[in-house]
Amino acid sequence: MLKLEGMETFVAIVQAGSISEAARRLSLSKSVVSGRLAELEARLGARLLHRSTRKLTLTEEGAAFYETAARISHELADATAAIAERTGDLVGPLRVAAPMSFGTMHLGPALYPFLNRHPRINLLLDLNDRMTDVVGEGFDLVVRIGKLADSRLIARKLCSSRRCVVLSPSYAAEHGMPRTVADLERHQAITYTNMRVYDEWQFVRERRTFGVRVKNALQVNNGVVQREAVAAGLGIAMLPTFIASEAVKEGRLVAAPLEAEPIEDTIYAIYSPNQHLATKVRALVDHLRTVFRDPPYWDAEMGGVT
Repeated sequence: MLKLEGMETFVAIVQAGSISEAARRLSLSKSVVSGRLAELEARLGARLLHRSTRKLTLTEEGAAFYETAARISHELADATAAIAERTGDLVGPLRVAAPMSFGTMHLGPALYPFLNRHPRINLLLDLNDRMTDVVGEGFDLVVRIGKLADSRLIARKLCSSRRCVVLSPSYAAEHGMPRTVADLERHQAITYTNMRVYDEWQFVRERRTFGVRVKNALQVNNGVVQREAVAAGLGIAMLPTFIASEAVKEGRLVAAPLEAEPIEDTIYAIYSPNQHLATKVRALVDHLRTVFRDPPYWDAEMGGVT
């Protein structure tokens, strides 16, 4: 008879992409995870994974078994959570992914009171700026910022996300304060390379959208590094207000009083249709909407954005 822990470990290995990463997610040693996989393969009489120094790949038998094992593991987790939820408790694993800067500055602090109220939830928080595969990587909830591609996934708006063009007081004193979008072309810019077109900033004026090309002084793939480079006087940047607000409030940065508004984004909670009725997912989304508010609290703390 198959052991449930072996099947769940196999599912974790496939979703993690490696034995070492699965061990980290399961809070087990690598040797225990490897042992469970070996025992499962012995009981099934079949090899489930091809192992190499670079990666693990499913065998034909492994691919067939994974579909059933993943479904059983998911249904068991749902059934366990459902029983606990009947008593008003939230329990079990909850895997959440989010962009690095937003996760560090806002999502993490928002999660702490939620976890204090629901101590039986086992949260895994993955902070990464790459595009996460919600279903393929086994996440219950993914936070995304920006326009969404058409998808069968469910998206709920958490809040709006405004942008502003910022610079340091010292840079403004030396190079002048930009007051029109056209002024931006003569300034050195700190650009965010995870944008599809990172050196063209988009604005809206009288409902008309237009872009302006900026000169790159520094290109980075992290918003907090952008902010600190601007604070150091290296140039200007277009930043989400969730990154810029604290530095503006402190006086380390100032928002340029432009005649047009940077195009606004939206922050979404994304999850699989299979999670639609999962109480803990719905409870977390509701909690985040309450904490962030719309307009979000970081805009209020900033005292308004020009």
